[in-house]
Amino acid sequence: MKKLILLTVLFTSFLSQAQKTENIIIITTDGLRWQEVFKGVDPEIADNKKFNQDERSYIYKNYGNSDAQKSREKIMPFLWSEIASKGQIYGNRDLGNKMDVSNPYMISYPGYSEMMTGNVDRDIDSNKHKENPNINVLEFLNHQHNLMGKVNAFGAWDAFDRILNEKRSGFPVISAFDSIGGNRPTEIQKLLNEMRNNSFKPFHEDECLDVFTHYEAVDELKTNKPIVLYIAYGETDEWAHAGKYRYYLDAANQVDKWIKEIWDFVQNDPQYKNKTTLIITVDHGRGDKKKKEWTGHGSGIEDSSQIWFAAMGPEIAPKGEIKTVSQLYQKQVAQTIAKIMGFTFTTSHPVADEIPEVFQK
Repeated sequence: MKKLILLTVLFTSFLSQAQKTENIIIITTDGLRWQEVFKGVDPEIADNKKFNQDERSYIYKNYGNSDAQKSREKIMPFLWSEIASKGQIYGNRDLGNKMDVSNPYMISYPGYSEMMTGNVDRDIDSNKHKENPNINVLEFLNHQHNLMGKVNAFGAWDAFDRILNEKRSGFPVISAFDSIGGNRPTEIQKLLNEMRNNSFKPFHEDECLDVFTHYEAVDELKTNKPIVLYIAYGETDEWAHAGKYRYYLDAANQVDKWIKEIWDFVQNDPQYKNKTTLIITVDHGRGDKKKKEWTGHGSGIEDSSQIWFAAMGPEIAPKGEIKTVSQLYQKQVAQTIAKIMGFTFTTSHPVADEIPEVFQK
């Protein structure tokens, strides 16, 4: 009996040492190319009057540098300082470190579905697809002991209700112009609802500006302290589609600032400090070889499958920019999220294996 008790204590101690992440925050920024993330400003786009909005000097002043590494640091300073020093960043194809979507459509709904379900469902071939029949990893986590009711998702795009199947999943998905706070919103929530509803709507009712999604999510983070939080920003994709390179870079830079704001809060809060993992990735790539195609993506546009991934937290060894030759896939993200939280994501449909490199010391 004494041996059994000792083994139980040792096993429990091992688990407590091995599993240090108690919370996870997943952030996506729609369609942000790996090219800008790893190489900084693209001169062929920045110098093109069709795309630079007559703001060439602004682009180079704020984000440009003849040294690509310095340029990328100006676009995303937090990624290339804090995360590069304490986490891992994948997807620099110039170094042979590749990450791609597996779905053949290379558009948002199929991409987010692949990312969150670990499965490529070829029937999901449109952004207009109905509620996702596949179980997502957030839904899976929401059904685990001590996690139920502690999972939240915020997305600028209204399709997230369908992508994450809010009707079935059992956790709240606040997307686009959804109100926050339910029947008893706080004064801050009332103000956020009013500001969002009365805001400029460049993307019509389909998508709100990222600033509202961000502050709604941060309010949830600070007040209700979710264990699993997903935030999906959208403007990097919208401004790219519009061919506005300055706004695209501004949006990427703003997302980086918001990630820093979130991490600064996390590292100063007792529930989250040193117990939270941060994941950042994207739903698809964009055109590159034909520079006029940088605004688009999809099966007919080369390079649209190319994505990137970053992670930082207690389970993540500080490897920085990954320079080894390898091939990763978007469908591996779901199981990676589950494994970071100490679970194995299993459901009725296939789930791809995790990204093993993330856990290798």
